[in-house]
Amino acid sequence: MSLTQPMTFECPYCMAPNDVEIDEMNDVGQQQVLDCQICCQPIELHVSRDGDTLSLQANREND
Repeated sequence: MSLTQPMTFECPYCMAPNDVEIDEMNDVGQQQVLDCQICCQPIELHVSRDGDTLSLQANREND
């Protein structure tokens, strides 16, 4: 059984899809800074849970 869940989000700079592995136990409620896999710009990624559903919010860093 995997402890991570693959998810996809859209880069707020270049709109390219990006893949990320979310750890359901440790990443929910946390903020991470990742670089876009295409344009390399820094992205603030917020992970939240609503019931059984995980969601990601991707924002430009320093916005």
